[in-house]
Amino acid sequence: MDEHGYCNLEVDVNGEETFMVDKTIITQYSSKLAKVFGKSSGSSGKLKVIFHDFPGGAEGFELMLRFCYNNGKGNISPSNLLLARCAAEYMEMNESVKNVCNLMDQTEKSLQGISYWSWSEILIALKQCRNLVVDDSCVMVEKCLDAIVGRLVLSNETSPCPSTCSNDSSGIRFSCDSKSTESIKTSFTRSAWWFEDLLFLTPQMVVMLVKSMLSSKLDHHVISKFLLYYQKVKFATASTDEKCKIIEMVIDMHYEMDQSSVSFKTLFGILRVSLCLNISKNCRNKLENMIGSQLDQVTLDNLLVPSPYGINYLYDVNLVLRFLKAFLRQGNGAVAPIRMRKVANLIDLYIAEIAPDPCLRTSKFLALATALPDSARDSCDELYHAMDMYLEV
Repeated sequence: MDEHGYCNLEVDVNGEETFMVDKTIITQYSSKLAKVFGKSSGSSGKLKVIFHDFPGGAEGFELMLRFCYNNGKGNISPSNLLLARCAAEYMEMNESVKNVCNLMDQTEKSLQGISYWSWSEILIALKQCRNLVVDDSCVMVEKCLDAIVGRLVLSNETSPCPSTCSNDSSGIRFSCDSKSTESIKTSFTRSAWWFEDLLFLTPQMVVMLVKSMLSSKLDHHVISKFLLYYQKVKFATASTDEKCKIIEMVIDMHYEMDQSSVSFKTLFGILRVSLCLNISKNCRNKLENMIGSQLDQVTLDNLLVPSPYGINYLYDVNLVLRFLKAFLRQGNGAVAPIRMRKVANLIDLYIAEIAPDPCLRTSKFLALATALPDSARDSCDELYHAMDMYLEV
């Protein structure tokens, strides 16, 4: 209300709601509006401002308004911290506003106390980060995720939050009260108690989380389990485009890990999921390179991947050839002889398996047969046997 007892500024917030406010009060705290209306605090009739992209919509504007009407004081908590910060940034409620408390300072002070927040409060703040699509929220997202990782490091794989011990209607929460065997409890539940709590994170947030985990030296095996669990649960309701983003994120994050902690079984599991998705060439190359680097541990069944749609022959020979190239590239081609012999035996078995395929081109057969140097084989008997079968067909 102005000095005449009526509101002299009408504010339309994103078309959601219209607020009638006192221009003098709100411009005292907002540099944005102060610049719009100039130095004059008086009014010459009703004024109107339209915001099309106010962060948090009517809820965010009302939170900011309460701060202004409460003499620059606000009840900032983890549940509204990001909303208040985004509103303050949008309205330029910062140090440029002289002689008054500013909302930006208050949100910054609240964020500095994140080390004293409970696990649930950090999750609440992160959920608000997810719901508010604002670029400037990245700093808060990073701090919240770092706080999550800090708790996981300190917890030493034991759950500090009661929420993980509760039953969940989804049927997939890891419950501390379950009657599972002691071995399952110790090998999985104790390291995975937090998996369910973080399923709400977006793929972009998971990237930030995993990078923080890697820099904090968290167990790579546990990180890999979380990524696979996240992918499996999210795929149940995701669209095709969302599935592509998720699986690309999973591949990228595994590529960042110590490859000795990523098993070939895990990689082939990711490969099977990605085959029916149009993921980027870069991600596919990363996955194939990771598999190729462990080709000496792979089994024949792993290699028998069906050909892509539109290819006549039964199995994806080109994929195996790319695995071979990746295997030979590692260490600048200086692969240990024992590993080379294992791969040669595997490839000979593979060639024998695909030789009876009448659609297999001679060029593909020869490419497989000559991909490895002669020194890789102690005997060529299996290869000759495969050649006989191919020629018969």
